[in-house]
Amino acid sequence: MTKTVDKNKARQGRSGWQVLVVLVCALALAMLVWWGVGIFGSSIDPQDPVGGAPAEQPAAEGTQPAG
Repeated sequence: MTKTVDKNKARQGRSGWQVLVVLVCALALAMLVWWGVGIFGSSIDPQDPVGGAPAEQPAAEGTQPAG
């Protein structure tokens, strides 16, 4: 004989407002961290890089490049 199980009792878990709250909080936390990293990254971004390759300067008129 086959046993009949109600479809609501056969579910592995239930989805409810608790799951939604966890997902929304995780999304808000991820957005907050993303914003913080963006602010930190823009604050340490130098306008004049130090120790990098020198910026190319346009040659003065009438001068020839060496070589």
